[in-house]
Amino acid sequence: MSSGADLFVVCKQCGSEVSPYITECPYCGHRLRKRAPKLPRQRVRGRSSRGLLGRARRLALRGRMRAQAPARRRLSRWAPEGRALGPPYATIALVVVSCGAWITFRGGYVGLDKLVIAGPLHGDWWKLVSSEFTYNNGLYAFTALLAVAIFGWLLERRMGPAAVLALFLGASVAGALAANAVYTEAIVIGANAGALALLAAWAAPDLRDARAGTYYEGDLLGAGALAAVLLAAPFAVQRPAPSWLAGVTGGAIGLLVGLGLHRGGRGEL
Repeated sequence: MSSGADLFVVCKQCGSEVSPYITECPYCGHRLRKRAPKLPRQRVRGRSSRGLLGRARRLALRGRMRAQAPARRRLSRWAPEGRALGPPYATIALVVVSCGAWITFRGGYVGLDKLVIAGPLHGDWWKLVSSEFTYNNGLYAFTALLAVAIFGWLLERRMGPAAVLALFLGASVAGALAANAVYTEAIVIGANAGALALLAAWAAPDLRDARAGTYYEGDLLGAGALAAVLLAAPFAVQRPAPSWLAGVTGGAIGLLVGLGLHRGGRGEL
């Protein structure tokens, strides 16, 4: 019987050359040995080195995944980790209040002049808030509330309800004040400023990533189409029409807020 270093052994029963690492002849079935010989020490060492090499590769892959974790968190759109994705209460409240104001105006309970800004305020400061919930055109109301519902919900998942309310109300009031300061007979009606602020704040991180040529998740084309409709509404809706200056002001505020929060979120990662 040959040693384990030989390439083959000869079966004593049939004379066939067979592998030295088998126990029975595959041609005649003759028993060659009771148990298979041990593998050469050199091969065992090679297998062990392959095992160590595989473990090293797994460790290196795990290290790369950990190094890429900040990039994956950036792709998650700077959403706070661990935030419960419950109902968007702030967004629902904004839409419900707008629907309530629509019913109140259409039902004749309150006159339109008591809710919207049409000229100087003359101390009627509540109109800065009531005007953004009041609509006189069904298509304009549907478009604005659709934008508020979509982008308010998306932002509320990231920043929480308080931030969404603050951005919507702050941008709407700022837009109304800007229009009232520029025009002697300013007309402000509807939430084009607040809706554009929410839309711009949501789209800001994607705009930044698109300009840098990196991956982004959002649908900028759809958001741009909806923003174009809101910006064109002042020129398509019958008077009293929404203020284009208020809408542009709200969109600029939302863009600045979104870029600021996105930059701050990257700094934390």
